[in-house]
Amino acid sequence: MASGAPGGNFRTWTPTPPERGSFPLDHDGECKEAMMAYLKCMKYTSNQNAPNCRVLAKLYLQCRMDNQLMNQLDWASLGLTNLPEHPQHKDDPKQK
Repeated sequence: MASGAPGGNFRTWTPTPPERGSFPLDHDGECKEAMMAYLKCMKYTSNQNAPNCRVLAKLYLQCRMDNQLMNQLDWASLGLTNLPEHPQHKDDPKQK
């Protein structure tokens, strides 16, 4: 694909893939509750990425990894280290 510029100079545009590749959408809503909690926290803190929101982000990403909606990654590579542990949700089947 080429994009035009004044003077007839053409440059080709090369698309780049996402840094961590593509991932499946959560069509079944398996992680919707965790996602909504994170988004609500971000809205409440005016998108300031507060520590409590980072814990919720970690829970959301863990849910995605547990449900094979993304690859298993270590928390350091995601920038989510040294966060307090958050208790599992009461409806989590893994605790039964």
